[in-house]
Amino acid sequence: MSPEERNTSRSGEGSTSVVRRMSALLAAFGNRDTYLGVNELARRTGIPKATVSRLVKDMEGVGFLERSGARVGLGLRLFELGERASRRRSVREVALPFMADLREATGQTIHLAVLDGTEVVYVEILRGRNAPRFPSAVGRRLPAHATGVGKALLAGSPNDVIDAVIAAGLQRVGPRTITAPGSLLRQLKRISASGIAYEHEESAPGVACVASAIHVNGGPPVAAVSASGWLGKVDIRRVGPAVYTAALSIGRVLSTAIEPR
Repeated sequence: MSPEERNTSRSGEGSTSVVRRMSALLAAFGNRDTYLGVNELARRTGIPKATVSRLVKDMEGVGFLERSGARVGLGLRLFELGERASRRRSVREVALPFMADLREATGQTIHLAVLDGTEVVYVEILRGRNAPRFPSAVGRRLPAHATGVGKALLAGSPNDVIDAVIAAGLQRVGPRTITAPGSLLRQLKRISASGIAYEHEESAPGVACVASAIHVNGGPPVAAVSASGWLGKVDIRRVGPAVYTAALSIGRVLSTAIEPR
């Protein structure tokens, strides 16, 4: 280990340093570069050659880089991940007009979220009038079982995904979060049959929500859309059909724009 690496390790920033160095190595490839050698990567990034050699080996092992003789190029794994990110951007772009119409029709806050492991990640939020303080924010994660969008996504997911959520523990987030596996499974069964998920103070006090999953060509859900507002001030069962219709419409447009997973 180099003196620089020892200092980084002692400061408790080793993992951050590794991520930054990996990012620098990937960014070293220009538009016209197919393969680069270790010496050139070290020159372009300013990272010691020995460190570059070690990182290149690790990145090659996970598919971020691929070898051609003594040089390396960007690996297929990066293209796979890039395609996933592109797909999510496409979902957002397609969903935005429908989300705007849904907000106009309901006056509520409209969320768009995707499932990542046992959590939901919020991709877009259109705030409604006089909205309560939601725990959500663009880019923020919440446990899937504690949100309307999360339950809508789980209801259309394979059993191993649901099993992983239960195995991770159904932590309490809001006053009425579902924490019993049996109760969650019963709700997911009803959601699967109706296509609509309801939430009452499960993610935060005073919040009510109705959500529907977005499917492409009958496949597993690629995202979910919801309308949220004050509990007692919004009749989410009346709003439910509008949310369901928006999800169906987004899915139909996506079927011609992106490939299903």
